[in-house]
Amino acid sequence: MLPPDRTIVPDVLKAPQDLVTVRTHTTVEQAAQMMAERRIGAVLVVGEDGKLAGIFTERDALVRVVAWQRSPAATLVAEVMTPGPDTIQTDSSVQIALDQMAERGYRHLPVLDGDRIYGIISIRDLYRSMKSQMEEDILMLAEMLIQG
Repeated sequence: MLPPDRTIVPDVLKAPQDLVTVRTHTTVEQAAQMMAERRIGAVLVVGEDGKLAGIFTERDALVRVVAWQRSPAATLVAEVMTPGPDTIQTDSSVQIALDQMAERGYRHLPVLDGDRIYGIISIRDLYRSMKSQMEEDILMLAEMLIQG
């Protein structure tokens, strides 16, 4: 049972992440290389002011670059990213994040602390958090049953 007070921080993200971000003028090829090296499915795109400008995902690379036969070396992430992505705050509930991702079809969601980039969560992160909570719930219920 997912408690309503279970939040993104600290229940999913324990601390600010060592984020991989790219600038709007980064090429798709450079972003894809970074993603491959780090084994991640998305990078946050920041503008010259350091604020979140968009998100570039594996899906963006496939649908907006590969499918249209654009050159990854000549295409900037700013041209094919998802601009102004939906975000979630650090104190938001895990349930809200799950609902938002399911409703809108996201697999990655930027996490902000106010207007500062804190991290990014994936559906996999939320799955791990829920699995952990379910395991804790099962142990607690088992102890209650044993104790009568």
